[in-house]
Amino acid sequence: MVLRIDLNGDLGEDEGLEQDAALLDAVTSANIACGFHAGDPSTMARTVRAALDRGVALGAHPSWPDRAGFGRRPLTVAPERAYDLVLYQVAALAGFARAAGARLHHVKPHGALYNQAARDPALAAAVAQAVRSFDPALVLVGLSGSELLAAGHGAGLTCASEVFADRGYRADGSLVPRGQPGDLVADDAEAADRVLAMVREGRVAAVDGGMVAVRADTVCIHGDRPGAAAFARRLRRVLEEAGIQVARP
Repeated sequence: MVLRIDLNGDLGEDEGLEQDAALLDAVTSANIACGFHAGDPSTMARTVRAALDRGVALGAHPSWPDRAGFGRRPLTVAPERAYDLVLYQVAALAGFARAAGARLHHVKPHGALYNQAARDPALAAAVAQAVRSFDPALVLVGLSGSELLAAGHGAGLTCASEVFADRGYRADGSLVPRGQPGDLVADDAEAADRVLAMVREGRVAAVDGGMVAVRADTVCIHGDRPGAAAFARRLRRVLEEAGIQVARP
């Protein structure tokens, strides 16, 4: 059986779009910022068109309303409010997709919303229900083994289990919080080797030296990573040379 993997990139977070354009040439799915942590209506529209021009799957990348913290600061928000925030952002990006003659394929929460929903069943359920309420055909992307995926399956959604090329893992399968030792994998070769292990063997080394079981349906490449486009091209080449098909879901 031929192994297959999707490469997703976080996009629309930089008004210049120069790096986004290069990244879109390597990834197969785009998670487009919806204005709450980054981006604006014009950036959303341009990013949607650029992704469609390259045949890249469109996804909404909703966040906590926290531009100053780039959506990476945890917030305490009632599930009902979280539902509203996610629904609002997904609908906004879907409008730009529809205007361009396309539709959204997936939803992937950003930053702290993503990580909190990975642990909090009530928040995870709110996110999943918001996605389902808008369009039950949308794919919900979440951290491998997380509460978010469990909530998505419970809501009857198709889910994609995500792994990270450049983030450290803790023994419980969660990501090392940014700013803590081992949070980022800066070496491109090491990151590529980790992805190969996750895709082929279903495991990744944790910061404590143990191994964590993961399922890899899609691999995230952060758009704000230095040299993100070059790393994406390298990772895609490494995967394809290993006989792994890189393709949009």
